[in-house]
Amino acid sequence: MIPQKRKMHLQQLLRRLQIELDDLEQLSIALTHPSFILESDGNELINNQRLEFLGDAVVDPVVGHYLYEAFPHKPEGELTKMRAALVCESSLANAARRVSLGEYLLIGKGERGCGGASRSSNLADAWEAMVGAIYLELGINAVRPLILEYIRPELEQVRKGHYGDYKTQLQELVQRHRNDTVSYEIIREEGPDHAKKFTACVRINGEIRAEGEGKTKKEAEQNAACRTLIQMGAIEQ
Repeated sequence: MIPQKRKMHLQQLLRRLQIELDDLEQLSIALTHPSFILESDGNELINNQRLEFLGDAVVDPVVGHYLYEAFPHKPEGELTKMRAALVCESSLANAARRVSLGEYLLIGKGERGCGGASRSSNLADAWEAMVGAIYLELGINAVRPLILEYIRPELEQVRKGHYGDYKTQLQELVQRHRNDTVSYEIIREEGPDHAKKFTACVRINGEIRAEGEGKTKKEAEQNAACRTLIQMGAIEQ
């Protein structure tokens, strides 16, 4: 049973999303980080990881279908780059931030104390898990407009030709100064083999400028490059 206070909180989120659900239990699980269960001595399976897996499998074809129809003259290679820019961690985390999803995330005290409720990896995972929960009850026709609506700013960037290759953008920016160099380093790996989280840092002339997280080393480096570009004023937040 979901506590009444939690139920009211989730209903507030659904109003923001303009969606009605009967099964708040699934939605609550979707917004339960594994650290919350571990700290409360609960069942490790009752967290959002399975729903995140499902949501990931739903988001990808929705975005792919949209791009296929919206850009009929784009070749396969370019569509692949566009999709990768839209379903990456930073894009989905931004979607989560647009509905303040971190406010609804049940998360362990230790993780919360380290800023876990605003961490991009946690927000992206929670967004995918929430999509999974909505999909289970309402189906693909309900989640398709939700997914596309909340990545609309990223869709506009893709439409303009910005596909999120931040490493290339940063390399070109740094190379304007002949002797400057940029490099990347994976400084942290967390999680089991099937659900790894990587943290990468960017160094310019050997000095760390920013860090980024991702489900792969490549995505972590891209997110680190993105944050560096934001710091340098080359792109907007």
